[in-house]
Amino acid sequence: MSNIEHEAKVLNVDVEGVRSKLNDLHAAKVGDYNFRRFVFDTIPETPDRWVRLRSNGQETTLTVKEISSDAIDGTEEWEVVVSDFDATLAILGKIGINARGYQENTREEYSLEGAQVAIDHWPKLAPYIEIEAKDTDEVVRVANLLGYSQDELTAKNTKALYSDIGINLQEVAELKFDEE
Repeated sequence: MSNIEHEAKVLNVDVEGVRSKLNDLHAAKVGDYNFRRFVFDTIPETPDRWVRLRSNGQETTLTVKEISSDAIDGTEEWEVVVSDFDATLAILGKIGINARGYQENTREEYSLEGAQVAIDHWPKLAPYIEIEAKDTDEVVRVANLLGYSQDELTAKNTKALYSDIGINLQEVAELKFDEE
């Protein structure tokens, strides 16, 4: 069964200012994560659909993501938890599904009034926050609590953010912090 994601980003944020605002709003810190992921093209290859094998160090998931629009509710995903990152990667390779690329990012995750607020850091990108909630109205409401208007929200995906700075993620074999 698929799930429509309701999420938006605020780009180029002042991380300390966001942390302070989250603290003022009594947001609960969920954790700090170092993500590693392999991304795969679908068969047949479709530009707005891909497969992701991702681990945050505590949980590993295998996900298909499909973007239908740049709206807050424009991404659909199908996700399962898998027990072993390396074994899942090996299984995918054995059946002929080879990774297009490897990517890393870090995340500070908070819970605020039922929404997830994450401060994300990616190589070569300015920090941004991502707000995920049960529906579009909740995403906008939580953004407002944090001091951001709906006009400051974007639903651009990571691929589009990199494209904005001249990097085609489809052609990047490894995206790591030590390459900056």
